[in-house]
Amino acid sequence: MRALSIKNLIIKDMVSYQKYLYMGIELKFITEKNISKIIIYVFIIIMTSMILMISYFYVKNTYEDFDLQMEKFVQEYYKNQKISLKKEIDTIIDIIKYNATKSGEDELAVKEDTVRLLNNVSFEKDKSNYIFVYEILDINGGDNFAKLLVNPNRPDLIGKYISTHYEDINGKKFREAFMDDIRVKGESYTGYAYKKVYTEEIKQKLSYFKYFPRWHWVIAVGVYVDDIEEEIAKNRELLKTRVQKQVVQNILLFLLFLSLAIVISILVSQKIDEVLKAYQRKVQSKSAALKELNETLERRVDDEIEKNREHEQLLVQKSRFIALGEMISNIAHQWRQPLSELSSIFMFVKFKYSMGQLDEDMMNQKSKEAERVLEYMSHTIDDFRNFFMPKKEAEKFNLRSAMDSIMTIISSALSNNSINITICVDANIYLNTYINEFEQVVLNIITNAKDVLIEKEVKNPWIKVYTQEDEYNITIFVEDNGGGIQVKPRNKIFEPYFTTKKDSDGTGIGLYMSKTIVDKNMNGKLRVRNSEHGARFEIIIPK
Repeated sequence: MRALSIKNLIIKDMVSYQKYLYMGIELKFITEKNISKIIIYVFIIIMTSMILMISYFYVKNTYEDFDLQMEKFVQEYYKNQKISLKKEIDTIIDIIKYNATKSGEDELAVKEDTVRLLNNVSFEKDKSNYIFVYEILDINGGDNFAKLLVNPNRPDLIGKYISTHYEDINGKKFREAFMDDIRVKGESYTGYAYKKVYTEEIKQKLSYFKYFPRWHWVIAVGVYVDDIEEEIAKNRELLKTRVQKQVVQNILLFLLFLSLAIVISILVSQKIDEVLKAYQRKVQSKSAALKELNETLERRVDDEIEKNREHEQLLVQKSRFIALGEMISNIAHQWRQPLSELSSIFMFVKFKYSMGQLDEDMMNQKSKEAERVLEYMSHTIDDFRNFFMPKKEAEKFNLRSAMDSIMTIISSALSNNSINITICVDANIYLNTYINEFEQVVLNIITNAKDVLIEKEVKNPWIKVYTQEDEYNITIFVEDNGGGIQVKPRNKIFEPYFTTKKDSDGTGIGLYMSKTIVDKNMNGKLRVRNSEHGARFEIIIPK
């Protein structure tokens, strides 16, 4: 064995050396002179690619975040504008309520004072939001549904009646829209197109309308969308400038990092160059010894092979004797029960003869039983011989017929020991495997179950054989009521030469050979479990 290890080590050295030579040919452009430069170039390419990718994704993500922030800003800005408009109207209504409560004048006078007050509210030229008031005459809308009391932008309409059927430049009946909300909620946010202050331009406007039920007034204030968009544009430019500045700063930082990395790589490559030169000197000093080793390597391999040839022959011869011994032991194990069957048949014939009750029919029956047992013994030799032969062919056979063949051998032994066996096998099930080996496995398992039932003196002993079929496998179950397997782990019963019987009653080969046959020869599985009553063997055969 030591010689074999040396041989394997030498062969491994040869293979490694050949791989080394092959790599040297394939990568011959990498030499000691240019390896440091190659390291620098590769590192620069990798780092530059990484920096470019990082910069690209950073810029992309930054501008995506910028768009998201602007979208959020726009939503918040419009929301704040609506809140601001509502606060203005709430303030106006609070003032109106305060004046109406405080004044000692009648209601009409208070209303006239309030109209004058709202008309005199300062109206800045640069601001486009202003207060306007409708006196509602018909809450349901229609022509002349209201009279315009206050509107600094449209003094030509003051005191005139207005209609909900009026449409803006886009065809929207905005008065009808805000009145629908007024009737339901008492307030409304409505967008529409209207003339802008101090100009003749029609711009989109957002207004807030609130109903003052005490005087049947609708008090409103609005803001033009272009003013909002102008403020948003200013903020957009400020934010964009800040983002661009941040992007430039980070890209410069990335470039600085790349420069530092390149400088470090140059210093490292110089150190690697020095190490390689030192290594080259060592390799040159050992090249002569390596050359001599290569020249003698083949001779050493031949010598080791010659030395181990005789040892290998001895190992082969020994393995043959071991296999032959196992086969003889297995045949002896399988013949023990048939010999017992033959002994029972001969004793029965002798007994009947001594009693003078041996007629021709009885003699023929027992002769046929003896012939079947002898035929099985002959088949056993063939089965084991075929098992050790490399060429074997599977065949398709009926499972029920195979079980009947097994019962001709074991049935008398079971009945003599009052063991009831039940076979529930569909007559239409066919297996495609080695019939002799399959019958040998099932017979082994039933025989072991019989021995356990006899040894434990189980009352009303029974053995059941039944099947289960699915898409891929056919499973044959062999179950008994012998109390189950107490060995832990249970799979230990499949180990060679393991037995719970006395030395004279078993060799521990039967279940080992059965599992070997099923798992290796039949590509199936042999398992064992403990059921409610005893042991249950499962022979799983693929279809």
